[in-house]
Amino acid sequence: MNQIVDVFKIPCGGPADLRAAKALLQSGALRAQDIVAVMGKTEGNGCVNDFTRELASRAWCDLLAPLLGTTPEAVHARVALVMSGGTEGVLSPHFTVFARRASTTDAPRTDKRLAIGIAFTREFKPEELGRRAQVNATAEAVTQAMRDAGIDDAGDVHFVQIKCPLLTAQKIDEALQRGAPPVTHDTYESMGASRGASALGVAVALGEIDTAQVQDEDIRSDWSLYSSVASTSAGIELDHNVIIVMGMSAQADSDYLIAHGVMRDAIDVAGVRRCLREDFGIDPDTQSEALRQRVVNVLAKAEAAPDGKVRGARHTMLNDSDINSTRHARAAVGAALASVLGDTALYVSGGAEHQGPAGGGPFALILRA
Repeated sequence: MNQIVDVFKIPCGGPADLRAAKALLQSGALRAQDIVAVMGKTEGNGCVNDFTRELASRAWCDLLAPLLGTTPEAVHARVALVMSGGTEGVLSPHFTVFARRASTTDAPRTDKRLAIGIAFTREFKPEELGRRAQVNATAEAVTQAMRDAGIDDAGDVHFVQIKCPLLTAQKIDEALQRGAPPVTHDTYESMGASRGASALGVAVALGEIDTAQVQDEDIRSDWSLYSSVASTSAGIELDHNVIIVMGMSAQADSDYLIAHGVMRDAIDVAGVRRCLREDFGIDPDTQSEALRQRVVNVLAKAEAAPDGKVRGARHTMLNDSDINSTRHARAAVGAALASVLGDTALYVSGGAEHQGPAGGGPFALILRA
């Protein structure tokens, strides 16, 4: 049976403000049983102690549980909840809701439309984060999510969003007590390790790299290894990986399209403009109204270039002891993208280890057909 995917971008006045979601549910425009994924941008610091992500996830579980006749805990096993903290600069907090329902036909289309699939890994031990165990488990789950989306060809995958765990002081101590040292003793560094291993899992699943190329020591070291469609975000609110695969499929009857590209650095909006022109036939310079009407959201990664330079000029994001580099990067990339799209409610996630080339990151555009 073909699938129909609907996408809703809704504003929020805070991490637990779901008034717009409730209005959609009450109007019948959105049905609780159809929701498969929610990607949120929350206004925390995006670091280890950012509990806005957990608050937002809990709010969605509490909202959906009675409508689905289940418990809030069971919602986590049914809906892929990915909350990314950090709306620095002009970025506006919001949620993007993906709903999926069966089509009335099972005949394949002559063209392809947006399809979505989800999957979950097992829970990881603290010492597995940032290592091959996380890479391999993620690769398996990405393959499962592709099947769930009805996508057979890796070339039709345009974005893989992952929420992954991080190490806390308690998890580090527990691992050390068992004689199983974790990849790092620094909780903030553990976010990058988990993001990097998860991204390499995407690259392995999609054939962008061979699994034999990835050793533990390559993670956060060999920047030539990366995925062009992976977006990973680490959080304190879970112990497993949540995977959302988005792509194009002839088994989808959706009214939406998705295409992707790669920003080579934090100011590479030329790649976004090129994607709009070549994949959607929209000139962002002369068709601002068409762009506003059709764009649902852009999903993008941002990071401070690890070599300390942007196009040869020195940046100081890695040397700021007051504000983490991921926060600087989100603000910079968010402003660059907003200048093209004329919208500030954009999903920009910080920390792009093995997600696109070093200093850059993948992006995907979701547009109405």
